Amino acid sequence: MTTFRKPQTKAPRREPEQPALRRLAACFGAHPLPHLLISPFENAVLIANRAAERHFGIDCEGFAHVKFSDLFEQDSIGFLHVATQQAMSQGFAWTRALRPAGASDAIGALEHCLVAEKSEGTLLILMSIQDVDAHERRSIDDEADTMHRAGLSEWRRAERFLREIERRHHLILSAAGEGIYGVDANGITTFVNPAAEAMLGYRADELIGLEMHQKVHHKHSDGSHYPVHECPIYNAFRSNKITTVDDECFWRKDGKPLRVEYTSTPLLENGEAAGAVIVFRDISQRKADEERLRGALSENAALRERLEKENAYLQEQILTQSNHHQILGRSEAIQRIIRQIDVVAGTSANVLITGESGTGKELVAGAIHQASARTDRPLIRVNCAAVPRELFESEFFGHVRGSFSGAIRDRVGRFELADGGTLFLDEVGEIPLELQSKLLRVLQEGSFERVGEEKTRQVDVRIIAATNRDLKAEVEQGRFREDLFFRLNVFPIECSPLRQRRDDIPLLAQHFLRLSCQRLNVAEPRLSRANVEELERYTWPGNARELQNVIERAAILARQGRLMFNLPAGPKAKQPTRELPVAGVASRILTAAEMQDLEERNIRAALNLTGGRVAGPNGAAELLAMKPQTLYSRLRKLDFAGSS
Repeated sequence: MTTFRKPQTKAPRREPEQPALRRLAACFGAHPLPHLLISPFENAVLIANRAAERHFGIDCEGFAHVKFSDLFEQDSIGFLHVATQQAMSQGFAWTRALRPAGASDAIGALEHCLVAEKSEGTLLILMSIQDVDAHERRSIDDEADTMHRAGLSEWRRAERFLREIERRHHLILSAAGEGIYGVDANGITTFVNPAAEAMLGYRADELIGLEMHQKVHHKHSDGSHYPVHECPIYNAFRSNKITTVDDECFWRKDGKPLRVEYTSTPLLENGEAAGAVIVFRDISQRKADEERLRGALSENAALRERLEKENAYLQEQILTQSNHHQILGRSEAIQRIIRQIDVVAGTSANVLITGESGTGKELVAGAIHQASARTDRPLIRVNCAAVPRELFESEFFGHVRGSFSGAIRDRVGRFELADGGTLFLDEVGEIPLELQSKLLRVLQEGSFERVGEEKTRQVDVRIIAATNRDLKAEVEQGRFREDLFFRLNVFPIECSPLRQRRDDIPLLAQHFLRLSCQRLNVAEPRLSRANVEELERYTWPGNARELQNVIERAAILARQGRLMFNLPAGPKAKQPTRELPVAGVASRILTAAEMQDLEERNIRAALNLTGGRVAGPNGAAELLAMKPQTLYSRLRKLDFAGSS
């Protein structure tokens, strides 16, 4: 409580007697602003006018029984003391920090003016109280009265100015390409611009005055309910934050979804949320373009991966394929195969090529593909005998990342690589029985799924299969599906072994010799008649592949243009001989070159057996039953390298 010093003399409580004072007292009592005459040292109210009685809710008699400081809230007593001291020291003081005791929150700001005056030796303070908000309203009314008094022309000028501002604002909203609408603090639509009308299909009068969320934002894009309390537009002005959403759905009047991005900006009035302005634009075309671009990029990535795989497989084929690029031979068996290729190449029929290893089954498959309409697409080779059983499905159909241990990325299978082309299944009899049904499905329906993926993929693939097994016997023994065999064996081609077409050996040998020398960058030696006869006498269990290896090895070891073959020991083929009867025994006449070749092969065999050792115990000279010096002389004559 404020402590006041006692006045030296007490102010008298009596009615003024002079007429002027009575009129002053009447004006004081009738003044519209609350006024109090206070004795600060007594902390007492001497006089209060009727406005003060209404302000504090105390009648005239009541002021005589309350202290002056009790008229104000206890929290503001300190400000009362400061203002009183200031008025006493400088004659007046102003403060807005005082509030009447028990005042409601509805009372606005109050300004208190304290004026100190000494009367008959006694210090008194006159306090007047003014409502600040009421004062500002009177100022505004006074300005309006001033404008009104200025004349009708001034008022019309102001009206025209306001209308011009409104028109320009309307033009700006109408010219905006983005949709714009406003809502109040309850979500009720307050305005809608023409662009919003065009995008939403509503007229402005169909939206203004209604809750916008329930009209255009009530469902998610999947059709599920969109609760209003989750709406970012509402949260924007309720949390006083600008909210931007880059992909959501507004619903048009015709019930169709409209993909939009929008920004909701809160509107504030006196620090309180008054609503929001929402600016949105149609992003349907942009999102469609983005999705098409993502699809194109995904397709390009898949195509790039496929081309990379194709390239890798083709490079592998280049490294592993035979060094001849056409079917060579003049035998009837080769001519029959060529005729079969001409017949089947132009069709899409599956082909089953049978024959021993090394008879050129892969070469026949390549010739069929090159002569077909699929020649511009790849020929993909799968060696079924080289694929581990647990990886067959992944090898054929591919897999997705994480489908099994070690699947660290997506992989394209051979069927997908061969789409539009030809798939060559070498050693098809090695395919596990449990996978044959899936292979049959692809052949029948042209569809498959990658391992670990549910998406069904369609392919157009021609199958050429090859085997050195008797698949009919495999079917009878239950190791190969009969229905798959019939699917593969649409057009069978049999490749005869080399021992059954000896007429092709000279042509093949010369061809292999030329290719080997080109690759090895060595001079091409002469393939003599004796060389050809030696090759024709051999049974060639490895067929053309073995012939190629023998020719290449001979090209490496050739000396002075002469070829030497080191054919494995084994049964020889029957060879027509030129015979003369001598003492009842048939003998074959050998030429000098044949005798020299025979001697060279004999010496080479001895050197191979002894590891190149000529002299000493268990040396080549001892095996040949000749002196070491004689053997050295023969080696120099035959131009052997590395003799010791």
